[in-house]
Amino acid sequence: MTNEELILMKLENIESQIEPFIKITKSITELKDDLIPLQNIAFQAMINELQEIEAGFQLEDFLALIKQTLRNTNELIFAIKQLSSIIEFVRDLEPLLRSAVPQMIHYLDQLEQQGVFRVIKSTLDVRAKVAEAYDADDIDIIGDVFVDLLGIAKKLSDPKAKAFIEKAASLPANIDLENSKKAGFFNLLSAGFSDELKEGLGVMMELTKAMGKLKGNGNGVSENKEEDLLEERP
Repeated sequence: MTNEELILMKLENIESQIEPFIKITKSITELKDDLIPLQNIAFQAMINELQEIEAGFQLEDFLALIKQTLRNTNELIFAIKQLSSIIEFVRDLEPLLRSAVPQMIHYLDQLEQQGVFRVIKSTLDVRAKVAEAYDADDIDIIGDVFVDLLGIAKKLSDPKAKAFIEKAASLPANIDLENSKKAGFFNLLSAGFSDELKEGLGVMMELTKAMGKLKGNGNGVSENKEEDLLEERP
């Protein structure tokens, strides 16, 4: 084999080794030629978008944003994790909301039909009227009186007191005032034999005894009388 043949053989080997690189170079060149029009379109679109925000965009602000982002990377990671937790919580809560919201709407609709909201609105209107008619000092005095009234209502909750009030409330319906007549001396004497009158007088005596406790300290003894009794004691 001559030297020329050896040189040609080596050239063929080199050419076979270089051929893949030539193909890659051709592919890159073709890709570059294909991307140049797209690059021009994207660059033009970016310019158009930047023109819209040109008045509010400053490069210094963008650089400052990048610096703050890099400085607070840990905080951003923590915020993203918390956001992920919130999203998971919302996803878990969504099925419950789907069943609870209709029930809540149905319950509120029932309250509306029963007039609860109208009562609440009327109550607020009453409070507004009270606020217009009375100042804070008057409200405090009324509150004290209301507390006292609650104490009286508590005393009236006693079964005997309730029974007495119920019976007393039924008396006017049993009295015929239109047919009442003047009672003379003899009528009073004859009425003394009536069992109902005797019972009524007995009730009046008990009421009179009870009303005697209204004077003084509530024990049926006046303050002056109590002081006299204390002075008389050795």
